[in-house]
Amino acid sequence: MRLQVVNPNTTASMTATIAAAARSVAAPGTEIVAVTSPHGPVSIESHYDEAMAVPGLLAALDPAADAHVIACFGDPGLDAAREVARGPVVGIAEAAMRTALYLGRGFSVVTTLARTAGRAEELAQRYGAAHACRRVRACEVPVLGLEDPAARAAILGECRAAVTEDGADVIVLGCAGMADLCAALTAELGVPVLDGVAAATRAAESLVALGVTTSRRSEYAPPPPKPGGFPGERRAQYTDSW
Repeated sequence: MRLQVVNPNTTASMTATIAAAARSVAAPGTEIVAVTSPHGPVSIESHYDEAMAVPGLLAALDPAADAHVIACFGDPGLDAAREVARGPVVGIAEAAMRTALYLGRGFSVVTTLARTAGRAEELAQRYGAAHACRRVRACEVPVLGLEDPAARAAILGECRAAVTEDGADVIVLGCAGMADLCAALTAELGVPVLDGVAAATRAAESLVALGVTTSRRSEYAPPPPKPGGFPGERRAQYTDSW
């Protein structure tokens, strides 16, 4: 199985962290191909950043992959990717929140900046997890600051508060750049701490193993052709119907 993990920002060091998280849980025989978006923002921390990231994300999709993971907690471009990718596409927020529902009655999200909390709340609603989402907490560390050793203390503090104040049974880490903290935080807090990259990797593998992909009926049918096409489009490389 060839599983592509796409970092929708252009920071290669974050792609390395994401790749390690995916490979740590991938089944034997799964090839993890982690790629960095060819163009777009260096980090995704706003609606503007998300919009600017989507063209690069779509350009990075590999038509040879059996499935794809979008490794940004805002799940940018998820619907568009599902329209054009041959195999299933899983977002890390989607996978983490749905996995959390298996593990406890309630979860809190610990994310980077408070300005991104609204997006996480919207996604919880979309994925049918709003009833279990106790709170979205921000550690106020920017994405590019996550590699600073001091960031771990801020993240741990919010995770502790999620358990003691929110009553969360599970913690969902709200940024792909936090993926390498999962095991240590789980051991320290005594509750499951979920990284969406790992959760999405296993979800994507399961869909491939089941022999299913995105429905081509209605909304996720291939986008209708436009006169003159789309700038830089690669549509013929994707679904068989194009």
